[in-house]
Amino acid sequence: MHSENLFTNYSQIENNAPLADKLRPKNLEDFFGQQPILNENSLLRSAILNDKISNFIFSGPPGVGKTTLIEIISFNTRSKLIKLNAVLSSVKELRSEIANAKDRLINSKRKTILFIDEVHRFTAVQQDALLPSIENGTITFIGATTENPFFAVNKALVSRSSIFTLLPLAENDLQKIIEKVITHYSKQKDSKKVYLTQDAISHLIKFSSGDARTLINALEMAIETTAANDAKEIHINLSIAEDALQKKNIVYDKNGQNHYDVISAFIKSIRGSDPDATLFWLANMLEAGEDPNFIFRRLLISASEDIGIADPNAIVVVQSCSDAFDRVGFPEGLYFLTQASLFLSISPKSNSAKSIFKAIETIKCTNAFDVPLHLKNNSNSYVNPHNYPGNWVEQEYLPKSLRGLKIWEPNNNGWEKTKYEELLRRKEN
Repeated sequence: MHSENLFTNYSQIENNAPLADKLRPKNLEDFFGQQPILNENSLLRSAILNDKISNFIFSGPPGVGKTTLIEIISFNTRSKLIKLNAVLSSVKELRSEIANAKDRLINSKRKTILFIDEVHRFTAVQQDALLPSIENGTITFIGATTENPFFAVNKALVSRSSIFTLLPLAENDLQKIIEKVITHYSKQKDSKKVYLTQDAISHLIKFSSGDARTLINALEMAIETTAANDAKEIHINLSIAEDALQKKNIVYDKNGQNHYDVISAFIKSIRGSDPDATLFWLANMLEAGEDPNFIFRRLLISASEDIGIADPNAIVVVQSCSDAFDRVGFPEGLYFLTQASLFLSISPKSNSAKSIFKAIETIKCTNAFDVPLHLKNNSNSYVNPHNYPGNWVEQEYLPKSLRGLKIWEPNNNGWEKTKYEELLRRKEN
C-alpha cells in the first residue's frame, strides 16, 4: 500500500510538471540548437555518445539547454549522476556525496558525475571540499552557469574544466519547438488541434529572446487558457500571444527604416539634453530586442560627437559601461545601458570635434606648403614650451601661408569653455 501511494504521488508530480520539463529531450537527435558545440564532429557530442565525459562547465543564458544537456548525459552514461545546487547545498552534503562517490568507485568501479548548478555561486569552502576529488578522479565535475565563467567561476575550477558556451536559440530552432508543442497536444488523450497565426508565431519567437523555456511556458499558457471551438480547435492570435508573454508587439524592424528612425530619435534626445525622451527611446529599443552592442556603439559616437571635450569623461563612462555590460550581461546589464545614456543626456554639449572636417577641407583646398623650419625634426630654432611658466610660449605652429587660420570652433560649455578661456588669457598676456 505504501509503495502504491509513492507511485501514485510520483505520477501526480509528473502530470503536474511544466510542459517545458515534459518535453525535455532525452537524446541529442531531439536537441535543438547549439550546433557549434554539438555538430557531428564535435568533441562534446562524441564525449556524450561514447560515455567519455570529463570535467565540463556549461555557460549561457537561461533556457538554452544547459540542464537538458545534463539530462542527456544522464541517459548516455553508466556513471551515477548527482545533482547539487551551489547555493542550496551545504559543505556537509557535498562531502557526503564525495564520500559516496569514493565508495561507489571502490566497490562497483562505477564513476560519479557531480553536477553543480549555479556554479558561479560556489564559495571558497565548497571549492576546497571539491577540488581534491576532481584532482584524484573520484568524481567528474560538470558545472552550469549563466555568468561568464572566466570572470564568475573560481579559476581553479575553470583551469580543470573544458568550457562550452551555449547561445540563445535561433529562430528556426524556436520554430521547431513550437511545432513540437503543437504535436504534443495533438497526441494527448484529450487531443487538441492548435493553430497559430503567423504574427503570433513571430511574436512568440521574437520576444522569447532565444529562451526555449520562456517560449514553451508562454505557449502552454496560451493553449491552456484559450477556449477550444466545437471542433476542438484552439486558435492563437497575436493578442493572445502578447498576453501570454506579457509583451506588446512594438513596431520596430531591426533591419528596416523604423530601426533607424528610433535610434535617430534616441541620439537626438541625448543631444537635446532630454533624459525622459532618452529613456523612452532606449526602452523602445530594448523591448523590441535591439542588440545592446549596437546601442553602445551609437553611445560611443555620441560621447565624442555631441559631448566631446565639454566633458572628456563622457567617452570613458560609456566605454566602462559597455565593458561592464560585456562582463555581466542581462538583466543587470540594463543598469549600464541606462547609466551611459543618462550621463550623455545630462552632460554639457559640444560638437567641436567636428572641426576635424574643416581641417580636412582646408588640406584639400590648400596649395603646396612646407613644415615651418622651427617645427622640423632636430630644429635648433624650436622653442620648447616646457621651459616657460605655465608651459606656454607664443610661437607659430601653422605653415606661413595659413597663419591666423581658425579651424577649431569651441563651444561655450563645460570643461571646454574653461580651457578655451585659459587659452585666450595666455594669448592676451
